[in-house]
Amino acid sequence: MSGINCGVCHNNCNLKDGQIGLCRARGNVGGEIKCLNYGKVTSIALDPIEKKPLNLFYPGKNIVSVGSYGCNLRCPFCQNHTISYGFNEEYEDGYRFIEPDLLAETALAYKDRGNIGVAFTYNEPLVGYEYVLDAAKEAHDRGLKTVLVSNGTANHEVCLEVSEHIDAMNIDLKGFTDSYYEMLGGNRQMVMNFISTACRNCHMELTTLIIPGYNDREDEIDELAKWVANLNDGRGKEEIALHISRFFPRFHMSEGEPTPVETVYRLADVARRHLQHVFTGNC
Repeated sequence: MSGINCGVCHNNCNLKDGQIGLCRARGNVGGEIKCLNYGKVTSIALDPIEKKPLNLFYPGKNIVSVGSYGCNLRCPFCQNHTISYGFNEEYEDGYRFIEPDLLAETALAYKDRGNIGVAFTYNEPLVGYEYVLDAAKEAHDRGLKTVLVSNGTANHEVCLEVSEHIDAMNIDLKGFTDSYYEMLGGNRQMVMNFISTACRNCHMELTTLIIPGYNDREDEIDELAKWVANLNDGRGKEEIALHISRFFPRFHMSEGEPTPVETVYRLADVARRHLQHVFTGNC
């Protein structure tokens, strides 16, 4: 029996009945692709908005941040690998089921602590985009803001549907070469398409984590910043911000040294040749 293509991301997993996709969050259930992590929350916290990172969207405020499990990439330096692709969905003690309306009500209850809304983060939210949509709508119904922190590896239809209900995004633009994205199991063009589309609908900031020897060349960051600058044409005060962030060894890349601080600062200066809003992180 032939399987069914999921189609949400570049992996386009072909799944037979009972099979689970590479993301570990979607599967074929009775001949239909289902979101298996719907409402299964593994992490929830009240975070500063700058931790997303979003520096130009309600700075100084907090946001209820929520994550599930699953991811469609395989980054060897993932800081959330235990929920991104090391999580066993059958281990029920590892998550709490939270309905979209309850999540929105929880966020509303924290308004007196500076909370502005809900952020979908920690794992890759778009592998369970159905929950993001439902919860974002509930949040908006209560006058709350919505934030998406994502790798941006999703198809055009998902991008259009989700971005209509999101107020701000931080997308990981992990590098600017196809070879680097292939190493991570991703697709650079899909991410670029996602950013190009989503930035028309919501506030946008990008993050590039600098890994020594992989994406730390000046010419690569220069090309990346020029591409972002082209998206900024005509946006005025809503120009896209870029965060150049420092890497610390972890997971499968636990050996070696952190990115030198001077490298982060130097590459940020390269990006500033083209962009007004460039921030450094983890320094």
